Amino acid sequence: MLPSWSVFIAAAISVVGATTYIRKVLSGEAQPNRVTWIMWAVAPLLAFVIEIQEGVGVASTMTLMVGLIPCAVLVASWKSKSAVWNLGPFDLLCGVLSVVGLVIWLASDQPTLGLMAQVAADTVAALPTLRKAFFSPQSEAQGPYITGTINAGITMLTLHEWTTAGVAFPLAIFGADIIIWLLILTKVGQRFATTTTK
Repeated sequence: MLPSWSVFIAAAISVVGATTYIRKVLSGEAQPNRVTWIMWAVAPLLAFVIEIQEGVGVASTMTLMVGLIPCAVLVASWKSKSAVWNLGPFDLLCGVLSVVGLVIWLASDQPTLGLMAQVAADTVAALPTLRKAFFSPQSEAQGPYITGTINAGITMLTLHEWTTAGVAFPLAIFGADIIIWLLILTKVGQRFATTTTK
């Protein structure tokens, strides 16, 4: 188990990854899917509130950072005219489903149920970017997903006890980020598309 102050190192690592991504967004090299990034901002910030209520402690720093970083990415995407990713029905459907998760959180009087609804909302929000990373990896950058994976991994290793409240959100972030990163790195989607069109 890592000391609890390690979460601040993890948060700093995430900031580094976010900074490189924001630069690529501003230059037009990366086009973030705004449905994903909007929900990635809202869901973690609400989850952070739940974690504070549940007494998660400093490990909730990761959740807070995971919410603030998308806010910065969204600002960058609106400042850069070349950082626009066109949204389709799938993206909008995922956005609606993610909002449903938020509504469940607001309607629930049980913090753990609310947290699970938030995790579900965040996971559904990741689907448009997972799809984009599969079919158009060149429109993404690896930075925030590598550092997000490291951040979540460190956070889980600082937990004294693996409770649902403590582990649910970092585990969901870890899983989504590592899959997106591998899709961008391997460009497996483009290879698959090339193979199927031959």
